[in-house]
Amino acid sequence: MSADGGTVAAASSLRADLQLVAAMIPNGSRVLDVGCGEGELLAHLARSKGVDARGMELSQSGVNACVRHGLSVIQGDADHDLQDYPSASFDYVVLSQTLQATYRPRLVLENLVRIGRRAIVSFPNFGHWRMRLGLMLDGRMPRTPFLAYSWYDTPNIHFCTVMDFVALCDDLDVTVERSLTLDRHGRPFRLNPRAGLANLLAEQALFLLRRDRTS
Repeated sequence: MSADGGTVAAASSLRADLQLVAAMIPNGSRVLDVGCGEGELLAHLARSKGVDARGMELSQSGVNACVRHGLSVIQGDADHDLQDYPSASFDYVVLSQTLQATYRPRLVLENLVRIGRRAIVSFPNFGHWRMRLGLMLDGRMPRTPFLAYSWYDTPNIHFCTVMDFVALCDDLDVTVERSLTLDRHGRPFRLNPRAGLANLLAEQALFLLRRDRTS
């Protein structure tokens, strides 16, 4: 569903990591953005790539903003509501910077690759060197510009590292088609996510995933 040109965000106004997500999605795809916020990515995809753009957002304010922008978005919870979607009902399912805030990330990931022919997942890397150094020197849960909450009020409840996520994909027999390790500004490194250096230097990670289906 296309949004009005006066209300959608231009590509240049998207966060850098969302620009990378958008670049992975071909024109005309069926897309579900889980945890879509106020719909910046969906609006861009609908306008510039002609996708069939759908969204799910937990907050009522986010849903209201999306609806005002002419986007097809429902209020829903990734932990409980993804199971209601039929298998292979979308070409791409996006979960951006949300996995660590879910209660059941393993089940959420299983549903993403079931619902979508491909899934795009990004998350902050808790294995970054600043996190490790903060714990070692201060002995307290670290805070960074990218993870700015205190431990007692953070929405992030399941922190993981890049290597943790790769191991989970292996456990679930999920194929990593493409991966990007990013700095805090969303600029990519040329690092293998299975290598320790990527786990040390990346502040964010972005994965394009699929699960092969048997006929």
